[in-house]
Amino acid sequence: MIPRIYIPGDSGALALGAEKVAKAIASELAERGIEAKIVRNGSRGAYFLEPMVEVATANGRVAYGPVKTSDVKSLFDSGFLTGGHHKRWLGAPDKIPFLAKQTRLTFARCGVTDPLSLESYKKHGGLNGLTNALGLTPAAIVAQVTESGLRGRGGAGFPTGIKWKTVLDTVGDRKYIVCNADEGDSGTFADRMIMEGDPFVLIEGMTIAGIATGATKGFVYIRSEYPHAVAVMNKAVEIARKAGVLGASVLGSPNAFDMEIRVGAGAYVCGEETALLDSLEGKRGMVRAKPPLPAHKGLFGKPTVINNVISLASVPVIMDKGAAFYKDFGMGRSRGTIPIQIAGNVKYAGLFEAAFGMTLGEIVDEIGGGTATGRPVKAVQVGGPLGAYFPRALFDTPFDYEAFAAEDGLIGHAGIVVFDDTADMLKQARFAMEFCAIESCGKCTPCRIGSTRGVETIDRIAAGIEPEKNLALVTDLCNTMKFGSLCALGGFTPYPVMSSITHFPDDFKPAPVRVAAE
Repeated sequence: MIPRIYIPGDSGALALGAEKVAKAIASELAERGIEAKIVRNGSRGAYFLEPMVEVATANGRVAYGPVKTSDVKSLFDSGFLTGGHHKRWLGAPDKIPFLAKQTRLTFARCGVTDPLSLESYKKHGGLNGLTNALGLTPAAIVAQVTESGLRGRGGAGFPTGIKWKTVLDTVGDRKYIVCNADEGDSGTFADRMIMEGDPFVLIEGMTIAGIATGATKGFVYIRSEYPHAVAVMNKAVEIARKAGVLGASVLGSPNAFDMEIRVGAGAYVCGEETALLDSLEGKRGMVRAKPPLPAHKGLFGKPTVINNVISLASVPVIMDKGAAFYKDFGMGRSRGTIPIQIAGNVKYAGLFEAAFGMTLGEIVDEIGGGTATGRPVKAVQVGGPLGAYFPRALFDTPFDYEAFAAEDGLIGHAGIVVFDDTADMLKQARFAMEFCAIESCGKCTPCRIGSTRGVETIDRIAAGIEPEKNLALVTDLCNTMKFGSLCALGGFTPYPVMSSITHFPDDFKPAPVRVAAE
C-alpha cells in the first residue's frame, strides 16, 4: 500500500511553514526513492501544533508536530511513514487532548478528509443530509432546522429556521441564498477553516437551504483577504457541479440549485447583511434601513436568505442526524455546538468546537492554557472588535447567547482574544472607537461622528484633561451610538468601550503626578 502523508494546506498552517515542510518531505521522498501520496488536507485547528503532519498507518493515523523543515530527515530516519517515534511524535490525532475534548459536528471532517475529494467527503458522511432533504417537502426541511434550535453563528444569533420560513412563505419569481463569508472579526478563522478544509459541507448546506426556501441561486461572499479560501471554494463548486450536486437537477432530483463565489473589496461593514447585498449588487457597501427585511426584499430586490458560513455548514449534520440529535447539545436557547476560536496572548491557540455551556474560565484557562507569556490574564474580548472585555471576575459566565447578554457582552462569531496584565484598557477602548471611525460606511451620524468624537474624548482622558467630565461624555456618546446607529458597527462599539471603563476603571485614572525631588 502506498503511504499517505497528510500535510495541511490551509492558510493558518501555511503561515506557520506548512508549504516548506511539504516541499521538504516531497524532496526527501524523491531522494530516498519512496513512493507516497501527499494529501493537502485542512488543519484540525490545533494551530499551536502546526505544521502538523499525519501519516496513515495500519493502526490508524499518527501525527507529528509542530514539524520544521529541519525535522524532515530525522522523521524519515525514525520510520515516521509507519508511525515510528520521534521528538515530534503526537500519536493518534483524535487522542491529542486539545482535540479529544471537543464535540465535533460541523468540523467533523476538517483535517480528516481531502478538501477537494468528493469521494472522501461522501465516505465520511457527506451528502447524507442533502439526500434526506430531497425526500422531504420544503416546509418539512424548514421545520427540522427550526426544531434543531440552530441560530445564526455569524454574531446575531437569530433563529435560522425562522429566517428560512420567512423566505419560504414570501412570494417571489426568484429567490437567493447568500452566504456571508466576510469574516472580519479579530481572532476569528472558523469560516476560513471550513472553506479551505471542508468546502463541500458549505455547498451542501447552501443547497439544502435553496431546496427548503425555493431559491435556485446562491452566492458566497468571501473577503478579499482570503485568497486560498476563494481558490478552494471555486474548485469545489466546479467539482460539485460536474458531479450533479449543483445544477439543473440536484442529485437527479427535480430541484435546481447553483452557486457562485464572489469576492469583496475589503470593508468590515460589508459583514453587515444589507451592506453585503449592496456590495454584491456592484454598489458601494452601505447599510440599508430596515424594513424591508432581506428575507422579503434582499438581493436584487428578491426574497433572500443570508446566513453565515458556520450556520449553513451546520445544516447537513442536522438533516443527517435529525433535529433532536443536534438540539441535545447546548444549554437554554443556545443549542448545538459552537466553534470557539481562541487567539491573542494564549498558550494553546486554535479552534475548539464544543456544545454551548462551557464557562469562559474553562475555555481560557483549561483549553487555552492561560497566556503565552505566563503572566496573569487581565481581560478577554469575546465577539470580535465590537465585543465586550470580560475580567476574571466574569469567568464563570457560561458560553451562551443569553448569559453573555446578561453581562453586557456578546458571543458574536465566537472569537476569543486573550490579554495579559500588561494590556492598557484605555488604549483598547480608544482602538474600538478608532476602528469604528475608520470602518464606518458613513451613512448614519451616531456611528460616523460619534466614533470620531469618541477617539478625541478618550485622548483627553489619557492626557488627564477633566477626566471625570470626559468619562461622562464618553458614556453619553456610547448611549447615543448604541441606540441611534443604523447597524451593529456603531451600535456595538459601546460594548468594548463601556466594558473597559466598567471593569478596568484604574486604567482610566490620570497617571500619578510625580513631584520632582528637591
